[in-house]
Amino acid sequence: MSDVDRSIPFIETHHHLWEIGRFPYAWLTDPGYPGHNELLGDYKMIRSTIGAPRRFFRELYGANVVRTVHVEADYSGDDPVEETAWLESVAGEYGHPNALVVYVDLESQDAERQMERHLAASSRVRGVRVRAHPDDPTSRAFVAAYRALGRLGLSYELNASPGKLISGMEVARAHPDTQVILGHAGFPVRRDAEYFAWWRHEITKLATAGNVACKVSGLGMADNRWTLESLRPYVLHCIEAFGPDRIMFGTNWPVDILFATYIETVDAYRRIVADAGFDREEQARMLHGNAERFYRI
Repeated sequence: MSDVDRSIPFIETHHHLWEIGRFPYAWLTDPGYPGHNELLGDYKMIRSTIGAPRRFFRELYGANVVRTVHVEADYSGDDPVEETAWLESVAGEYGHPNALVVYVDLESQDAERQMERHLAASSRVRGVRVRAHPDDPTSRAFVAAYRALGRLGLSYELNASPGKLISGMEVARAHPDTQVILGHAGFPVRRDAEYFAWWRHEITKLATAGNVACKVSGLGMADNRWTLESLRPYVLHCIEAFGPDRIMFGTNWPVDILFATYIETVDAYRRIVADAGFDREEQARMLHGNAERFYRI
C-alpha cells in the first residue's frame, strides 16, 4: 500500500499493553483459557514481549499515530486499578497512551467506588469496559453503575456481538447522558452471508441511539486472512449507519499482529475511506478528530 496518503494523523483508539510477569493475564498464559484459541489460533507470539511498551510503541513508526487509547487487557488479578496506575507511569515515560478505558465490574455494588479509584490513579481515564455486555442490564446494580458513568463523565465501552447489540441500544437510550462507544465494530465473530445480515441489522438499529459512537477495530480476529475486500463491507456499513461524525478506528494491537503488520492495518482503513469518496475533512474526522472529541484527548 505504498501509495496510501498518510498525511492525515491517526489516533489509535484500541490497543493493549502488557508485561508478562508484571500482572496476571490468564488468557495469555493459560493455554486452556476458554474463548480465545478458536478465534486467534496459535497465539504464542503475543505471549512474548510484543505487548511491552518499549516493543509496542515501535510498531507506530511510519503510521503517523499522534495519540493512543489503551483498553484494559483482561487483567485477571485482584485489583485492576494497579494496571491503571502502571499505565499512568507508562504514559509519563513514553507519551502514550493518552486515554485509558479501564475495567470495572459494573454489576458490583461498589462499582462507583471502583471508578473513583481508577480516576484517582490516572487523569487519563475516560471510559469503562466490561468483558461482555451483561445478560440482564436492568439489574439494580448495573443500572446504578451505568448512571454513575454519566455522573463521572465516563463512557461505556459496549463489548457486544450480534444478539446483544439491541440490548446495548436500549440501555443507551435509557441513559442519554452516558456516552457509549461500541468496540470492535460490534465484534462480528463469523464471516458468512447470514451472519453479516444479522450483524448489519443490529448495527443499523444501534446507530439510531444518538449517544452511541462506533469504533472499527479487531476485525482480524474473525477474519485471520483479511483483505481490503473482506474488510470493506464492515467498515463501510459502520460508516453508513453511524455517519462520519461517530466513527473511529483502532487496530486491537498487539493481538492483531497475528494477522498483519501495524501499518498494513492502518493503511487498510485509510484506503477504504479514501476509495469510498469521503473528502479529506471527513477522513480526518474518522481517523483522528472524532477520537479527540469522544476520548477528550
